Amino acid sequence: MTTPATGQRQADGGAPARRDAEETRRAILRAARHLLARQPHADITLKAIAARAGVSPPLVLKYFGNKDALLARVMSFEEDAAALLDAPLESLGRHMVEHLLRSQLEQGADPILRIVFAPLHREDGEILRANFRTQVAERLTARLEGPDAGLRAELAVAMLLGLGVMFGIARGPRLRAEPVPRLVDRYAPGVQAHLTP
Repeated sequence: MTTPATGQRQADGGAPARRDAEETRRAILRAARHLLARQPHADITLKAIAARAGVSPPLVLKYFGNKDALLARVMSFEEDAAALLDAPLESLGRHMVEHLLRSQLEQGADPILRIVFAPLHREDGEILRANFRTQVAERLTARLEGPDAGLRAELAVAMLLGLGVMFGIARGPRLRAEPVPRLVDRYAPGVQAHLTP
């Protein structure tokens, strides 16, 4: 159990256990992502982020400085794109599909799905859109060879977003009942067809 006042977990004997700094940072980022996907930027409070992460508000400040700096980090796709695109081009479609599904199942967060919530954020939504275009779609485009690389990159990303919506938001029961390797086997060839036509 985590004590919000300290940001530490309680050990079985009641004494506080040290919380790993990286784990705490990830918990705060997950909490901020969760809230950003459901509320306008202006409505999200530091207290709500801390409560969802199971830490104290001062601990959020310690790791990220302030709410705006934290939310700016969450609105960036830089780290997520690096992990999403971390495979050779000939197997990238498979990697992208598997990474998206495993991120949903194991971390409760899709690496790119928060773009679908851009309309919630009014003027901040355009920042989210611009980040997505440059950090995901254009980065993928730069890896592709041949004609229509930009169009093919956007089509591949659109397929991933569709899968992410159906899996993580609509929570399609048949989709979620399938083992990840079977979903990857069925879906990845369509994504790969845009990457290496």
